[in-house]
Amino acid sequence: MKQERKIHFQEGRRAQQQLESGFKQLENSKRKFERDCREAEKAAQTAERLDQDINATKADVEKAKQQAHLRSHMAEESKNEYAAQLQRFNRDQAHFYFSQMPQIFDKLQDMDERRATHLGAGYGLLSEAELQVVPIIAKCLEGMKVAAAAVDAKNDSQVLIELHKSGFARPSDVEFEDFSQPMNRAPSDSSLGTPSDGRPELRGPARSRAKRWPFGKKNKTVVTEDFSHLPPEQQRKRLQQQLEDRNRELQKEVDQREALKKMKDVYEKTPQMGDPASLEPRITETLNNIERLKLEVQKYEAWLAEAESRVLSNRGDSLSRHARPPEPPASAPPDSSSSSNSGSQDNKESSEEPPSEEGQDTPIYTEFDEDFEEEPASPIGHCVAIYHFEGSSEGTISMAEGEDLSLMEEDKGDGWTRVRRKQGGEGYVPTSYLRVTLN
Repeated sequence: MKQERKIHFQEGRRAQQQLESGFKQLENSKRKFERDCREAEKAAQTAERLDQDINATKADVEKAKQQAHLRSHMAEESKNEYAAQLQRFNRDQAHFYFSQMPQIFDKLQDMDERRATHLGAGYGLLSEAELQVVPIIAKCLEGMKVAAAAVDAKNDSQVLIELHKSGFARPSDVEFEDFSQPMNRAPSDSSLGTPSDGRPELRGPARSRAKRWPFGKKNKTVVTEDFSHLPPEQQRKRLQQQLEDRNRELQKEVDQREALKKMKDVYEKTPQMGDPASLEPRITETLNNIERLKLEVQKYEAWLAEAESRVLSNRGDSLSRHARPPEPPASAPPDSSSSSNSGSQDNKESSEEPPSEEGQDTPIYTEFDEDFEEEPASPIGHCVAIYHFEGSSEGTISMAEGEDLSLMEEDKGDGWTRVRRKQGGEGYVPTSYLRVTLN
């Protein structure tokens, strides 16, 4: 399969090279067309000037007209060649992106699906052999056998596609650039690309084009300490992980310092157990480590705040591009006797607001199995509402976009999170409508 994968990538590179070659030919024909048009225009101006010059001989005028006619004919041929080359390139480009590349990706997908199927079959055979040899781990191997039989190659490949797909749009056709407009003298000659106002288009360097080729080499990424080389969401996760690690190390050093202080006190009270001065180097080293870790924690907190602000700005851009927030979970929120009153109170407060699309499109069921705790609990974190939510059913609570809430209970897998408003009242809201931060 490794050789097969290599062959598929070679096919993709070969098709890409052919398209690149066609694009270079298109650029050459366009430059030739532009050059011939300029020369034809210059020859026509020269002939017109000699024709109006009373000192010019008839032979010079005829020669200049013949030269202008020849240049005009050459420009017309270049124009036809450029148009044909443009048509050919657009056809090859459409074939590359809509036929060749999908076929290559389908082959790669089929190869990965066969690989996953073979792996599943291999795990099944391995589990059967191990069951005969090692009865002690028979239960674990039965689980492996069930997992191998449950391999879904199609679903796995689709998950991989969704995880790694670029999301880039296929490029549009290259537009025809008509350089013959200034040399056309009669209205009947301006059949291609003549501006409606009759003014010639400005000629200049071509605009920079986006990268068209998906098989290009990737640039080497420079890894930075603040993970700024990663996308914003990945950078935020890595910074959170580093911050948690530093906090754990800091807590460990603090605990060690407290233990050393207690040991020093014991040595001072009972000198026969040890010399208190022998602990001073370790206590000093622990204090230095604590100071160093505190500085690192501050540094990572600043980077994390900057990364979170960048993520929020990106989410704000994406929210402005989408007309509707994500769908609330289809399952009903858990029942809560203590928060139903507060939830209904919030519903009354927000009843004057216009109903949202989400409440109209998604049914919220009114049957609940569990009750909220009657005793008030302390928050386990805080969260910010990303979208407006109209709590129109029992157990839910309304919230406004951007509102700060106290997190009372995490999502238990049903898509609902219990929160408390600053104005009072608790209830459930969709987890996808929140940005949660645990204490």
